[in-house]
This record gives sequence, structure tokens and C-alpha cells, in this order.
Amino acid sequence: MSVDTTKLIHDQIEYYRSRSSEYDEWFYRIGRYDRGQEHNDRWFAEIEVVQKALREIGQVNQVLELASGTGVWTEQLLQISTKIEAIDASAETIAINQNKLNSDKVTYQHQDIFVWEPEQEYDLVFFSFWLSHVPPDLLQSFLNKVYLATRKGGQIFIIDSRNDYTSRAKDHPVNGQNGIYQTRKLNDGKEFTIAKIYYQPDELQTLLVNAGFTADVRVTDNYFISAHGWKSN
Repeated sequence: MSVDTTKLIHDQIEYYRSRSSEYDEWFYRIGRYDRGQEHNDRWFAEIEVVQKALREIGQVNQVLELASGTGVWTEQLLQISTKIEAIDASAETIAINQNKLNSDKVTYQHQDIFVWEPEQEYDLVFFSFWLSHVPPDLLQSFLNKVYLATRKGGQIFIIDSRNDYTSRAKDHPVNGQNGIYQTRKLNDGKEFTIAKIYYQPDELQTLLVNAGFTADVRVTDNYFISAHGWKSN
């Protein structure tokens, strides 16, 4: 499938702008994402596994959160950091994040991450459910930015999705789901095409090592893959 990357990025930004008011329904298993008690309990148990791994980093000073979204993980980062710089391409999600957290420890940049260039180094660079949306032809450039934004001896922490159909909405479109470009639908029925790449642990490990990090990659039983990395040089 041939895809215009510029158009794809534009569509992804529009998708998350349009989805901003319902994004938390996915995380908290509400409405179309409610798969019943058994699946929901499994989801939240695995969320706790990843949250615990993030907390085990311990206290850090300056954090950069890329694709910060509605603040689900910004809230977790507040527990371990002194200051957070949060970047997102959607003004709508930034507004939700700000209103939800109302913290003077967090500053925000409204910016397309593919245009953004790091201007300083951070003790921790964090992004959740974002790497899977980076088109293949922009992956190396993005990881180079992550490397430049991480101070020597600094850390990265990544969270993303495993390919389990029960993580998606019950009425998730079944067409066009065979490759890395997928159709996603909002509550109002509007559809968007996005990139969604489900990395295997060995693939993610190789990507991070090649980008200059030492990395520990883990998976939960069903839903999540995470990586804790260090920049040694």
C-alpha cells in the first residue's frame, strides 16, 4: 500500500484532535471500549504492571513527554519528576491535559513532533502509544531526536500496544487492518487512516540499541509492550 506520508501525518493529527474528547474512554474502558468485567480487569491489571515499572525509575528532575495527549501518563510522570515539558500536535488534547492536572510542574508545547527539534537535554524522555504511529520512513529521524533530547546517562521509557483485538473498540472497522495502515472510527462514525505498527520485543530492542540506547524491553500478557532505556554515550 502506497501512502503519502505528509497526508498521513495530517490525518493522524486530525484524528487525535477529533478524538480528544473521547480518548479517555479507550484508556478507562468506557462505551465502545467496554469489553466486560473479565477483559476490563485484565486490562487494568496490566496497566498497573506498566505503571509500577515506570515508578521504579525513581525520582528524576526534567522530563520530556512526547505526544502527551490527555494527561493519562503525564499524571503518572508527576509522581516521579520535578518538571515536565509536554509536547503534542493537538491543542484540544493539551487543553484537556492542562485542565485535568492543573500543575505548575508541567509546561506545554503545541507542536507537530515531526517538525519539532530538541533544544535541550532531559533526564527522562517518555512517550506512550506513540512509536506505533510513527511512519517507517520517519522512524530513524524521530529516534535521532529522542537520542539528542536525552542527556548522557539519561533514560527513556516507552509504552505501546500489543496487537490484541480486545484493546480496540467493539465496533472497530475490520477493513484495512492487515498492514501498518489502519482505519480507526470515532463515536460519531467518522473514519481516519493512521499508521499503527505493533512491534515485537526483539524488534523494539534492536531499534533502541541501533539508536544508541541500552534497553530492557518487556511485555504484559496481552496488551502492552514497554521499554526502559539508558543513554550511555
